[in-house]
Amino acid sequence: MDSLFDSAAEEATPQPLAVRMRPRNLDEVIGQRHLLGSGTPLRRLVESEAPMSLFLWGPPGTGKTTLAYVVSNVTKRRFVEISAVSAGVKDVRAAIDNARRELGMTGRQTVLFVDEVHRFNKAQQDALLPAVENRWVTFIGATTENPFFSVISPLLSRSLLLSLESLTDDDVRAVLERAVSDPRGLGGRATLSPQALEHLVRLAGGDARRSLTYLEAAALLGDDITVEVVEKAVDKAAVRYDRQGDQHYDVISAFIKSMRGSDADAALHYLARMVEAGEDPRFIARRIVIFASEDVGMADPTCLQTAVAAAQAVQLIGLPEGQINLAQAVIHCATAPKSNAVVKAIGAAVGDVRKGLIGQVPGHLRDAHYSGADKLGHGDGYKYPHDFEHGLVRQDYAPEQVRDRRYYEPTRHGAEGPVAERWARIRAFLRGA
Repeated sequence: MDSLFDSAAEEATPQPLAVRMRPRNLDEVIGQRHLLGSGTPLRRLVESEAPMSLFLWGPPGTGKTTLAYVVSNVTKRRFVEISAVSAGVKDVRAAIDNARRELGMTGRQTVLFVDEVHRFNKAQQDALLPAVENRWVTFIGATTENPFFSVISPLLSRSLLLSLESLTDDDVRAVLERAVSDPRGLGGRATLSPQALEHLVRLAGGDARRSLTYLEAAALLGDDITVEVVEKAVDKAAVRYDRQGDQHYDVISAFIKSMRGSDADAALHYLARMVEAGEDPRFIARRIVIFASEDVGMADPTCLQTAVAAAQAVQLIGLPEGQINLAQAVIHCATAPKSNAVVKAIGAAVGDVRKGLIGQVPGHLRDAHYSGADKLGHGDGYKYPHDFEHGLVRQDYAPEQVRDRRYYEPTRHGAEGPVAERWARIRAFLRGA
């Protein structure tokens, strides 16, 4: 395996556990089954001698570097790794020139792996184009950011984009168990208690590399790896939290009730407990989005925007950075004025519908666009509100059975106060009061 660093220095430095445990073939790869099945592009790349270009996009620790290494190892190609954090155009061109020279002299192809490729500027990415277009190398770029925003179009259009998913708890557990027993890892020299194993799985948060780094740190303290040893090694207390047990429901309940009670500090505490325990951040984000309408609603309509934006950010970048977005949404929700008028309004409307209070849609509101609708009287007498002063006109909108029902009863809290005044005037005008 080639690199941009001195090989003698590499040999003198013991390789980290995460490096030693890299799979040697696709069958040893844990997780990403959607990319590794029969007939998938990645399988075809490994089984084919033709060079190609691809981007691996996914959260940290999901196996991007591992897959690039496996492709190189299985196809017997040179593996050249460049980090976009430290390399420049000169390094890129030197790696490509060496690959062309190797191809011309020996016929051996090269896998050019660029980690954190989104950090390359346009000029650096442009330097890759000739090698990709002319197939001088098999180019593999790894990124944690959306390549549609961070990679130039000419390079992206010439490459295959593969999305990697966060590893499941079962995946991380399998990675750790293999590292304990495999001769390349701890070789059975250490024992890992079931409780310590589960603590490492929670700490990993779907990141295989992180789980192996923590395991290696714990193994340095002794051969009997317990929860206490892991806590000491990684300086993180074990959060007693069962995602299928009482703690899960108790903590999320306290989290919601703290935001509802406007205690931002308490809500952040419960957020931290869930994040540190390895709770799925998408689950937390969904609960915040629900809360934004259920408990804040029209008292601060921007709260929903913040919550949705946080959910999208978590989906895009994952943890640990995503916890900042979640925290912002939590603080917004907790400190916002509160109103449950929205949830009461839809609840009352649904309740009436379930009771059978439905009725016919008034004729003047029915669809009049299709042929023959005019013969049925659809749309007759409809008054277009924009043709009237203030965009309001008195006419029946609701079916007769629910014409006098009142669903939305706004509070006077926050931004809902002016809404309440405006809605009261509108409703009085429409009802003829």
